[in-house]
Amino acid sequence: MQKIIKTINPFNNNFLANYQYLNEVEISEAVNVSQITFTGWKNTNVKERVDFIKTLGFVLTKQQHLLAKTCVLEMGKPLKQALAEVQKCGVLCDFYAENAEDFLAPETIKSDAAESYVTYEPLGVILGVMPWNFPYWQVFRFAVPAILAGNTVLVKHASNVAGCAQLLEDIFLEAGFPKGVYQNLLIASGQVEEVINNPIIKAVSLTGSEKAGAAVASTAAKQIKKAVLELGGSNAFIVCEDANVEDAVSVAVTARMQNTGQSCIAAKRFLVHDSVFDIFVEKFRSKVEALQSGDPMLETTDIGPLARVDLAEDVEKQVNKSVEMGAKVVTGGTREGAFYSPTVLINVTTDMPVFKEEVFGPAVPVVPFSSFEEAVNLSNQSEFGLGVTIFSKDVENIKRKAHLFEEGAVFINAMVKSDPALPFGGVKRSGYGRELAENGIKEFVNVKTIYIK
Repeated sequence: MQKIIKTINPFNNNFLANYQYLNEVEISEAVNVSQITFTGWKNTNVKERVDFIKTLGFVLTKQQHLLAKTCVLEMGKPLKQALAEVQKCGVLCDFYAENAEDFLAPETIKSDAAESYVTYEPLGVILGVMPWNFPYWQVFRFAVPAILAGNTVLVKHASNVAGCAQLLEDIFLEAGFPKGVYQNLLIASGQVEEVINNPIIKAVSLTGSEKAGAAVASTAAKQIKKAVLELGGSNAFIVCEDANVEDAVSVAVTARMQNTGQSCIAAKRFLVHDSVFDIFVEKFRSKVEALQSGDPMLETTDIGPLARVDLAEDVEKQVNKSVEMGAKVVTGGTREGAFYSPTVLINVTTDMPVFKEEVFGPAVPVVPFSSFEEAVNLSNQSEFGLGVTIFSKDVENIKRKAHLFEEGAVFINAMVKSDPALPFGGVKRSGYGRELAENGIKEFVNVKTIYIK
């Protein structure tokens, strides 16, 4: 008997829908359809593919409210943030529509040949394994560049956003893409290995947990298949002695509390210079307490429930253990069902869970430092390396020291974010490979050398 997925609204625990996982025969059929479609899709030129992506952008705008509301119902994202996520997918479509031809154009290389150049050709069918926290954006930043490069994609999405997953396939079809260019693969995590092992699958991209990334990368490596991994993060947010504290606080609230803190690139460890520590904590506490928690379907809501009750319980355990070890809760620290109140902690040491682990929810430690060298050391005391934010008026000084941070990105006087024009990815246990920009569209291509004597 095939397993059933039951989706639940985390705000009120109401049942939403049942979905059925694909069986082995159906999975094989889906993979075969992708391969058959690829044989034709790879022979289209980039301009033709761009036209499809432009249409996809129009469909996104048309269906943005349906997409956003489904996201709110399935994983609790506040409505205004869900709409912003869909609109950001449109920005990505525009970016690649404008730049894909240049990114994928043959590149002449001087050598001892009479003529030598490099072409960028698609690999084939690519599997994407995607998470629930940004159910549209994470998929788009994988799928759009891969498809523009001439590949076809299969997406195994998170089971708790099965409705969002199906809508994604629907909008690709509504945009006129040939059936099989983009397919929603409704499978369980335990079925991913068999898909990667299928010889038709040429590569895999995963955004998700470290555990899931290790499993997928191991399977891909055994088959000598490429993998791109975007995993967890525990970004530091550094406020220097000369920083504009008011600006830093305003950005800090969004950097930590957006999507109810459920973001790999959220600021998760706040490092604040001794001289401005007290004023930062007070201003930050005040702004955090002003956030509106409640029904995520209301446009006034800033903080919704976490995507599942067990996720809220995990945050609660991390905070409570840290408090047992000596941390002090300045505000928040309570849970009700899937809701966890926005929480600020001080008296935090580096061995506490809220500092050394990734906290995937609206809780943040604020730790003082006395020198920039100490801040760098604290920032690098993490297994992760996605990004870091530094607030300082002396931008040139920070630019000279950016290399000291073991991160995939350094943002000065701004929160870490993903932008279609900039490569995105991390180092250490945050994964490898890059999404977005020119780097992202070239992750799943055959970089082919042509040499003519």
